[in-house]
Amino acid sequence: MTPSRVEVTTPTDREIVLARHFAAPRGLVFAALTTPDLLCRWYGARGWNLVSCQIDLRVGGAWRYVSEGPNGERMVQSGVYRLVDPPRLLVSTELFDDQSYEGESIVSHHLVERDGGTKLTTTVRYASQAARDTVLRYPMARGVGESYERLDVVLAESHTSRKERIEEINR
Repeated sequence: MTPSRVEVTTPTDREIVLARHFAAPRGLVFAALTTPDLLCRWYGARGWNLVSCQIDLRVGGAWRYVSEGPNGERMVQSGVYRLVDPPRLLVSTELFDDQSYEGESIVSHHLVERDGGTKLTTTVRYASQAARDTVLRYPMARGVGESYERLDVVLAESHTSRKERIEEINR
């Protein structure tokens, strides 16, 4: 099976939208976005790993990710949840510790069950067009694509083990 590619669009002068289909139920994809032990298994481009993940999954609750990359590089990002509607929608703010552009972003994850799986559409709204344009110069699509390939593996393993547990219970 060929991995699904990330579709990247810029519908407004302040937004980047990333969309991807996953062969997993919506609840499992939502869990992978919000459960620290699952996030640590997939989040980050090739060569980057999430080494600390704190999540207070409620409106007003904070989240913080610390990633390590090649040569010990570190990247820290954090935010506050604005909307938590499992397994359909997750909205939060986002700010990087060493951010190269101005302002806080708003990140919305919409999950829709479709074609036997889940379509995840992530919209990032930046504080300005200049901030969005700065991010567009980075290899964001490649990094998100690599991260989502890792997520495919986690989802497949989690889905299989979940089915096995259900079968075991039913015996």
